[in-house]
Amino acid sequence: VQILSKGELQVSDKERHSQLEQMFRDIATIVADKCVNPETKRPYTVILIERAMKDIHYSVKPHKSTKQQALEVIRQLKETMQIERAHMRLRFILPAKEGKKLKEKLKPLIKVIENEDFHEQLEIVCLIDPGCFREIDELIRSETKGKGTLEVLSLKDVEEGDEKLE
Repeated sequence: VQILSKGELQVSDKERHSQLEQMFRDIATIVADKCVNPETKRPYTVILIERAMKDIHYSVKPHKSTKQQALEVIRQLKETMQIERAHMRLRFILPAKEGKKLKEKLKPLIKVIENEDFHEQLEIVCLIDPGCFREIDELIRSETKGKGTLEVLSLKDVEEGDEKLE
């Protein structure tokens, strides 16, 4: 009856502490999953990210989503270490008519063009910053009136290797 009338459930310090610890771990996991060392293109370990988060004295905000906080952590970590979001690999196929004009609009959003093929249509395989995906998708959709296609080949371009760099 007390909880119903006052609307709050008392959480013990221990419980709150373990919730925050879990969130801290989740945030570090998201960061490790989305990011690479830009020099080696290798992913960081979760433990290394946790250590880096402790070094910058990151404190978890219990009322914000872990994904939002992970993006915030990435921004903060960029100031103290070599880290950036792993690029997405995309393929788009554009109708010949709009292809050339649209390529000029897409160019500023593309990091690296890996492959370009122009026959009946323009086909480009490229790497982009994941933050630009929605903008690229909308551009292709509106400019080609649904005739262009956009395909995600990989969500993150990382150099896979046996050893993890600590």
